[in-house]
Amino acid sequence: MQALSFVRRGVTPLALAATFALPLAARAAEPTCQTAQELARFSNPLHHLAQKLTGRDSVTIVAIGSSSTQGAGASSPAANYPSRLRAELQKLYPHNKIVVINQGIGGEEVPDMLKRFDDAVVKAKPDLVLWQLGTNSVVRGHMSSEQGALIRAGLKKIRSTGADVVLIDPQFAPKVIAKPESERMVELISVTAKQENVDLFRRYDVMKRWHDVDHLRFEAFVSPDGLHMNDWSYACMAKGLGQAIAEAAQRPVVSATVSARAKAQ
Repeated sequence: MQALSFVRRGVTPLALAATFALPLAARAAEPTCQTAQELARFSNPLHHLAQKLTGRDSVTIVAIGSSSTQGAGASSPAANYPSRLRAELQKLYPHNKIVVINQGIGGEEVPDMLKRFDDAVVKAKPDLVLWQLGTNSVVRGHMSSEQGALIRAGLKKIRSTGADVVLIDPQFAPKVIAKPESERMVELISVTAKQENVDLFRRYDVMKRWHDVDHLRFEAFVSPDGLHMNDWSYACMAKGLGQAIAEAAQRPVVSATVSARAKAQ
């Protein structure tokens, strides 16, 4: 009946098809989501998560951070990175129940997050904790000599739960890179991750590559506020993060299989 009413008003079937095709054309114009392998591969395997995935158990992931974990810049809660990550991992592991708890609160810095670690992280008994940090300290000029010690304190608290942990550094966005301490914060998080032998998702470098190598304009992956990510970049981040998590979780399983075969020979 709806198609007939269009025809009666002088809209031909060809024009009608073109009308409904417009959203598809708009989606086709979106940039291709690419994450360089060297940027999306973790240094360490995710041992605890691997055990849960292999056993087809329910998996609990806590994503803690500030506004870019909460989802500022996304069109809806379903479009933030924790929600998109849950969908990515559920596709990769259909036999496991994947639960991602979003514990992002806009405006927080590391000391604020540490105050709620017991309630927001420990109580959830997570298998994996994704800790996004550093942006607000950079934007507000709060970089201090205590940052490394605070991050290590948080990592100690997470490790007390037995969970694996991945750090997520700041976003490469106009309001972040305009600050002289942005790259210093990125370097501090990277060095701390290496010293503490934990994994790091290099969000800053991933987004920098979109801009410098893939030649995407900031408008393609940053919200109009010049700070937060948008639906496309949250989805692309979640895809790269999901692939990195899956690869790191498979390493112990592969190693054990190879070891067993070697012994049998």
